[in-house]
Amino acid sequence: MMQDHMAGDREAFLPGQLWTDTEGNRIEAHGGTMYQENGVYYWLGEDKSHTSKKGKTWTWGIRIYSSTDLYNWKCEGHIIEPEPQDKRSLFHPNRRLDRPHLLRNPKTGKYVLWVKYCDKNHYAVLTADQVTGPYTLVDPFLKPYGHESGDFDLALDAEKGDAYLYFEADHETLLVAKLNREFTNVQGEAGVVYDVRKPPLTREAPAHFMRNGKHYLITSGMTGYCPNPTEIAVSDDWMGPFVVLGDPCVDDSSSASFNSQPSHVFRVEGTDTYVMMADRWVPDYVMTKERYDTLYRVIYSRVDKTLHPSVKDVIALAKAPLMGSADTSQALYVWLPFTWEGDFPKLYWQETWSL
Repeated sequence: MMQDHMAGDREAFLPGQLWTDTEGNRIEAHGGTMYQENGVYYWLGEDKSHTSKKGKTWTWGIRIYSSTDLYNWKCEGHIIEPEPQDKRSLFHPNRRLDRPHLLRNPKTGKYVLWVKYCDKNHYAVLTADQVTGPYTLVDPFLKPYGHESGDFDLALDAEKGDAYLYFEADHETLLVAKLNREFTNVQGEAGVVYDVRKPPLTREAPAHFMRNGKHYLITSGMTGYCPNPTEIAVSDDWMGPFVVLGDPCVDDSSSASFNSQPSHVFRVEGTDTYVMMADRWVPDYVMTKERYDTLYRVIYSRVDKTLHPSVKDVIALAKAPLMGSADTSQALYVWLPFTWEGDFPKLYWQETWSL
C-alpha cells in the first residue's frame, strides 16, 4: 500500500511512494529536471494529471515546484499552460510534449527552456526573464542536424558560460553538441556518445552530471514506458569520447533500474551528494528479469535473427505499456543517491533515506 506524509512535513525521501506538494496534491513533474538558484530548488516536469490509458491527452502542460529542503514542494503553477481549445497549438494536450529541461544563460540573463515532442520527434525552445515565466516561444520546430530528435539533456559549463545538448537521434545514436550563444540551437559538429544501436539497446533518457572534473552520462534503454537497465558512461570532456562503466544499479532484482527510468541527476548544494531523479511510469507494471528478457527477445529479434521469441513472448509484448497503451497518470518518483566506489557511481535501493 502506498503511503504519504501530511503536506509540508516530510523529512525523508520515500522512493516509489506517493509524493504530494505542500497543498496535499499529487506532484505532477514527470520526466523532470532540477534547477537551483539562490538557495531555492525548482523541480519542473510533465503534468500527467489528465492522462489516461484510452484517452488522447498526453501532457497537461508543464508544472514547476519550489523547495528549500528538497522534501517539501510548493506548486508554482504551470510554466507551460495547456491549450485544449486550440488543436493547432504546440501546447494542445494531445501533442506528445515530453521532458522539459531548463538552463539560465549567464551571457544573456535569459532562462532557456527546451521541450521534446515525440509525435514529430523535434524540440521547441522558449525563453523567459524569470524562472517561473512567462515563457515566450523562440523556435517551435528544431531538429538538430536534421535528426529525428528524442530524449535529451542540457548541461551548463558554469566556468565558461557555455552549454551542451545530449540527445538521442533517429532512435539509434546518442549525440552531444555545443549550443550557440543564446542556447537556442546547436553549433559546430556533433560528437558521438553511443553509435548506432537498435531498440531496446538504443540509449535514451540521458542525464549529465560532473564530479571531480569527470563527465558522467546516465542513460536507459528504449522500451517505451517499460523500465529497462540503466548504464553509466564517463568522459574527461564535454564532447567525449565516453567510456561505458556499466549498470550502476546494485542488487537490482527488477533488472530495470529499480523499476524506473532516470530523467535527471543533480548535486545537493554544498555537499558531495548526487541524486538520480527517475520515474516509475506505470507502477502496476512490475518489471522482473524474466519479463525484461521476454521483451528483449521480441524487440531485438528484428535485428538479431538468432533470437526466436515464442507466441507467448509476442503476446507479453503486446500487453506491455510501450507508448499509447500506458496510463501514466499514476506515475511515481524514484529518487536515489549515488554511492561512489572510486570514480564509479553506484545506486543501491533504499526504502527511505535523508540528506
